[in-house]
Amino acid sequence: MGFMDKLIGDSGGSRRTDDYVELDGQMAEGEAPEADTTVRIARIGDKQDIMEIKDAVYDGDIVIADITRHTTKDQTMEHITDELKRVAREVGGDIVQKDDDQLIITPSGVSISRERLGR
Repeated sequence: MGFMDKLIGDSGGSRRTDDYVELDGQMAEGEAPEADTTVRIARIGDKQDIMEIKDAVYDGDIVIADITRHTTKDQTMEHITDELKRVAREVGGDIVQKDDDQLIITPSGVSISRERLGR
């Protein structure tokens, strides 16, 4: 199982908060830091899955969406990508496709660099 499978999941089921390991020993159990923006993880299986993604971006969250169930040439994927591009434009955010397996969609005030860090 690769890192992204662990992060996003490989079984098709939804992830629960207890599926993640808290790395900050300073936080009390179940306590989350105050934040204006949350990074959300999503899986796009079909067109209905984009509703929650759109809502999250409209609410100011960043979404990393797993698109491994689709090929980039798939008409359904083209429709989904066009819809999410429209959302990013409407909120003044950004959207990129990372490799063949992820879309990253951001809200207003958050841009995505097209250059990798390091070499």
